[in-house]
Amino acid sequence: MKKLMIALACASLSATAFAQDVTEVPTQKYSVATNSFWSNWFITLQGTYSNYKDAAANQKLLSTPVWGGSVALGKWFTPGLGLRLKANAFQYKSMTFPAKNDHKLKMWTGTLDVLFNVSNMLCGYNESRVWNVIPYFSAGVIRNCTQNNYGALIGGGLISTWKLGKHVNFNLEASLKGTGVGFAGLKKGTSKNYTADAIFALEAGFTFNLGKATWNKVPDVDALIAANQAQLDALNAALAESQAENAKLREMLKNAPKDGGKTIIQEVKSFASVPTSVFFNIGKSKIASKKDLVNLEALADYAKANGCNLVVTGYADSATGSADLNQSLSEARAQAVADALVEMGVDSSKITTAAAGGVDTLSPASYNRRATVEVK
Repeated sequence: MKKLMIALACASLSATAFAQDVTEVPTQKYSVATNSFWSNWFITLQGTYSNYKDAAANQKLLSTPVWGGSVALGKWFTPGLGLRLKANAFQYKSMTFPAKNDHKLKMWTGTLDVLFNVSNMLCGYNESRVWNVIPYFSAGVIRNCTQNNYGALIGGGLISTWKLGKHVNFNLEASLKGTGVGFAGLKKGTSKNYTADAIFALEAGFTFNLGKATWNKVPDVDALIAANQAQLDALNAALAESQAENAKLREMLKNAPKDGGKTIIQEVKSFASVPTSVFFNIGKSKIASKKDLVNLEALADYAKANGCNLVVTGYADSATGSADLNQSLSEARAQAVADALVEMGVDSSKITTAAAGGVDTLSPASYNRRATVEVK
C-alpha cells in the first residue's frame, strides 16, 4: 500500500514539474510581426567628405575633396527592407570655369534610397545584434546652385552601423553616384569626353530611432503544437494514472474493516493533503472538464468519512484581465468547486472558500486558471 501511495505522489509531482518547465516560446528565425506605420522611423545626421569628378574638365575622382553634410529621414518596413529620403549639400572647386566664382560651385542633392539590411536578411533578425551591414540603391536629383541647373542622379552605397543604445547607432557610409556629363557648367557639345560626372562620398554620423525601433518575433506554430501535444500527452497519462489509483483507493476505503482500516486511512490522508486542481477556460467560472470532477470524488469521500474540513482556493491568470476582474473570477471559481463538492455530499459547513486573484505562479498562463482543494 505504501508503494502505491509513493507512486501516486511521484506522478502528481511529475505532472506539476512538467507544467512549470515551459520557460520560453519557440520563434521563427526569419519572420517577425508587422509593426504599425508609425514604428521603426529614424533620422540620420552625418558629416560628409566627398569628391566631384567633372568629366568635362577631365578632373579626377579624388582631385577636388570637399566637406559637407547630410540629413536623412527613413523607415524600416521589415527588418531587412527600408526607405529613406536624404539631402546632401556641398561646395567644390571646379576647373571648368577657372575665372568665375573663384572656381567654387555650390550644389545639393536629394535622393530616395532603398535600403537592404543584409545582416537581418541572411542571419535572421536579432534585437541584440551590434553590427549591421546595409547596402542601398539610390536615385534622385542634383542641383547646381551656381549655374542654376538640375540633373538626374543615380548610384548606390554601403552603410555599416554599430548599435550604441536602443535608439542610437553610429554609422559609416560610402557611396558613388553619377550624373550627366558637364553638369558642373560646361555647355553640351563643348567636350569630347562623354563619360558621366561622378560624386564619391565618405560619411560618418549618428542614426536616431524614433518610437518603437524593434520587432516582435513570430511564434513557431509547428514547434508550439508539437510541444503542447507532448505536454498534453504527459498530462493525460498522469491524469489517467491518478484516476486509476483514486478508484483503487475508493474501493479499498469502502471495503476496509472498521477496526482494521487505520493504516489505509492514514495513507489516504497523506494523499488527501496534496492540493487537487480543477481547471477553467479563460474568463469563465464554469468547470472546464468533467474529468476534473473525478479527481474530487476520492477527496470528497475521504472528507465525508472523516469529517474533514476542506479549503477551496480560486485563481485567475494575471496575464489577462484587470486585477478587480481576476479577483471576482477567482472567487466565482472557488465557489463553483465548492458547489460541486456539496453535490458530492460534503457538508457545506465543512467547506471554506478563498480567492487569490490573478497569479503567475505556473507556466503557461492557462495553468493559473484553476481552483485547488486541500484538506485542513
